[in-house]
Amino acid sequence: MYLDHPRDDSDDKGAGLLAQLSMMIRALFASSVRNTLFLLGGLIFMVIVATAYGQIRLNRWNQPFYDALARHDFGGFMMQLGVFCIIAGGLLVLNVLQRWLAEMLKLKLREGLVQDLVGEWLKPHRAFRLAKVGLVGVNPDQRMHEDARHLTELSSDLGVQLLQSSILLATFTNILWNISGSFAFHVDGRNYAIPGYMVWAAIIYAGSGSMLSYWVGRGLIRRNANRYQRESELRTSLNRVNEHIDRVERQGNEREALARINLDLKNVLGTMRSLVTGLTELTWVTAGYGWLTLVAPILVAAPAYFSGTLTFGGLMMAAGAFNQMQSSLRWFVDNFSTIADWRATLLRVADFRRALIECDAIPPAAVPKPRAEA
Repeated sequence: MYLDHPRDDSDDKGAGLLAQLSMMIRALFASSVRNTLFLLGGLIFMVIVATAYGQIRLNRWNQPFYDALARHDFGGFMMQLGVFCIIAGGLLVLNVLQRWLAEMLKLKLREGLVQDLVGEWLKPHRAFRLAKVGLVGVNPDQRMHEDARHLTELSSDLGVQLLQSSILLATFTNILWNISGSFAFHVDGRNYAIPGYMVWAAIIYAGSGSMLSYWVGRGLIRRNANRYQRESELRTSLNRVNEHIDRVERQGNEREALARINLDLKNVLGTMRSLVTGLTELTWVTAGYGWLTLVAPILVAAPAYFSGTLTFGGLMMAAGAFNQMQSSLRWFVDNFSTIADWRATLLRVADFRRALIECDAIPPAAVPKPRAEA
């Protein structure tokens, strides 16, 4: 129990990720915003599907546009510019609509989550008991305000991006397979056919980046959790001094208060230095793959182009499809630090809610009495 082992967020001894997600989802489903969340989710799904269709049309547009350039066909070039304006205009409208729906989803998620947390916190005797059972009960306002806000915003952003990446992945995998399905390599007079070789190249390229990102950045979850815990301790120390400043001045405890605040600040800066190191190491991977992505699609499609299987327009279409597919597969790489931040924030909020429920089992006599302040 929390009385026996005061809990630190950096020690993930509680429920696992799936159990934490299940608890938070059940809480949202029981909230007054459940139907609105379903409606917003359905609308976002439809907009993303429509956007995927628009991006398919845009990808197909590459071939006639670049072929017109290669033929020096000015009339065809101008006609394709007009087609581009129509496609881009439709995608612009869809992007604006998706942004509005995503922001509304954040708003409703926060409404449901904060209402649930505050409702659980203010059930009879819970707030007092929670304040006495360990670190999880320190500064509950931050858990219900800042952490809840951060969790809902990250959840909305990551969820929408993951859904969009999944739909685009399924769509452009099929396109890229069809483009590269019939190509054969010629080596020493022999033909070697690799069905859909561009698809396999995209999977290997993005998969290696994802594995390397996980290996380099796996410690960011713990470092983020430590940082949030130390930030909470610093804020608590500052609030306590501010609330009891008259007593501190009367008793001449300014030096002790300063020492405590400086110690908490030192702990915060230490965790931030550790986090900076982790983010810097991860940037070597994400930035490196980002620069390589500028030429990787052309390099992969080049054999088919030089063999005469693809026209110049077909090359650009294949490169665009490769980019869409590998960027969808690289969602994990591009968002690893954000996922680590989300995971750490989920840990803090889920731990807080779980502690609220568990403290009901603590007998009143087992709750420590408030200490008399010096």
